[in-house]
Amino acid sequence: MLTIPLELPSHSYPVYLGEGILDDASIWDRHLNHGKTLIVSNDVVAPLYLEKLQTALGNRELAIHIIPDGEPFKTEQTWSAILDQLVAMQARRDATIIALGGGVVGDISGFAAASYMRGIRFIQAPTTLLAQVDASVGGKTGFNHQQGKNLIGAFHQPAAVVIDSCTLDTLQDREFNAGLAEVVKYGAIMDPELFDWLENNTHSVLQRDPACLHHLVKRSVLDKARIVSQDELEAGIRAILNFGHSFGHAIEAVTRYERFLHGEAVSIGMVVAARLSEQRGLSQPPAADRLSQLLSRFNLPVKVPAQTSTEQLSAALNLDKKAVAGSLRLILLKSLGEAVIDSQSKAAEITAAISSCR
Repeated sequence: MLTIPLELPSHSYPVYLGEGILDDASIWDRHLNHGKTLIVSNDVVAPLYLEKLQTALGNRELAIHIIPDGEPFKTEQTWSAILDQLVAMQARRDATIIALGGGVVGDISGFAAASYMRGIRFIQAPTTLLAQVDASVGGKTGFNHQQGKNLIGAFHQPAAVVIDSCTLDTLQDREFNAGLAEVVKYGAIMDPELFDWLENNTHSVLQRDPACLHHLVKRSVLDKARIVSQDELEAGIRAILNFGHSFGHAIEAVTRYERFLHGEAVSIGMVVAARLSEQRGLSQPPAADRLSQLLSRFNLPVKVPAQTSTEQLSAALNLDKKAVAGSLRLILLKSLGEAVIDSQSKAAEITAAISSCR
């Protein structure tokens, strides 16, 4: 088992990575106190891994809360139901929530933990690739508003992150590929060696070679930890982790969170951002082509859906929570492996980039 420390000014915690560690009782004994524990999972993950986790927790006082699977259920109603469960079990400030599932489970459970009694502990046990390499690390929590992605939320760091790579064995191909979009993102914004490695190991990654999976999860967590440790609350450099997300979130909102998985929308968003980078003269060809080709090899979409109008996407972009002082803050590329925070892109340039990806 590998332990990656995430050092933050406010709160530091370990990220554990290994095979079969979900039912390692020593990890849970280390991070759970004597308060009540609520496990939040979804109706896909719970039948697969809930019993294993419960066994590892032994005789602790537990409650279980199962939510529906999928982004359409990342809502105020789902969050409120978790709070109702905490009240019903008479949870105190020494309670802990364990988020067992993908990014939706982790985000909404984390926000429930941030909200209940002004903050209780929670532990991330991510079971999807996207959650393991991105959503579970860094403390972003929240839920979606009908008009925009993650508009309601808080920074609330977990007490620990427990990444059991064995949970990827049961992940459907589409979900697995969606997680790869976030891995590609790290290569594109800060880790050119990882990008080259992904280009050279595409087949082995898609075959889920254990050594390859360990490498890409480890590298992704290390990359994210390096950024988050410098900028916990996204006041500066952490914004580069949003590469592709402004456009991706707009696509998700316009399609009502029903057509694309998060990673699929981010894949399209990264290509739009890369095209805009070249059109602005910030980066040079063939950066956008290389990015698009790698994402395509991972069976990810790279085209803006024809059914979405540029006007709809522009309206969704204007509500993006990363806008600052009325200017849309985008993450663009200077080159593959180096990102830049940009607030100078004009509306016509943005619409041209969107149109170039249809």
